[in-house]
Amino acid sequence: MSYLYNEASPEMVVAIEKAMLEDPSIKDQLALLQFSMKHLERLKLESPSQESVQAILKYAASRKKAD
Repeated sequence: MSYLYNEASPEMVVAIEKAMLEDPSIKDQLALLQFSMKHLERLKLESPSQESVQAILKYAASRKKAD
């Protein structure tokens, strides 16, 4: 993931690019990840309903008592 976010070290970039030349499926996998990242960034996320939040908190409290 660091490669896709341009956070990889220069050595890591060289290693990944070499691996892509040796195995085209790696390049395909990175392209798919990049495509997915772009589409995920476009999603409009909504907050859960207050009812859902309360149900989760109630469940968490019950699990804490069981432990």
